[in-house]
Amino acid sequence: MKPKILFQHLAILSAALSVLLAVSASAQKVARPRPGPAGSWRVIGTVQANFKGDHDTIIVAGPNDDFRKLKFKVTDAPLKLRRVVVIYDNGEPDKLEVRQDIRKGGESRDIDLKGAGKRSLRKIEFWFETKGILQGKADVTVLGMK
Repeated sequence: MKPKILFQHLAILSAALSVLLAVSASAQKVARPRPGPAGSWRVIGTVQANFKGDHDTIIVAGPNDDFRKLKFKVTDAPLKLRRVVVIYDNGEPDKLEVRQDIRKGGESRDIDLKGAGKRSLRKIEFWFETKGILQGKADVTVLGMK
């Protein structure tokens, strides 16, 4: 392959990779939970799930990030929550099989986190299925309790 053609192929590949990275980075939301009394639910972050995606991520930026329970509230459309992976400040993952259908306007069950009070949350990844394209996009709010 001639150097000029090789350079053109590399430039196209580089541009495509840049677009791919920009799209995947935009799916991540950065959340800064507000302080509140122990035992109260606080909003960690909200994302919009639609029929095009099956995975979302919320980056949790401190300082109010030491939760012992999570739950998911769904509005605008139903959602099948399949799996949640919580990444703590030490990099350890907590893999949680949830497998719960959440109706429009409903909430998941309370999800207990391991090592409550010992580790801070850094990232919450969750996998889901939306129930049909005609029902639109579901707003998913992640709540945490200290």
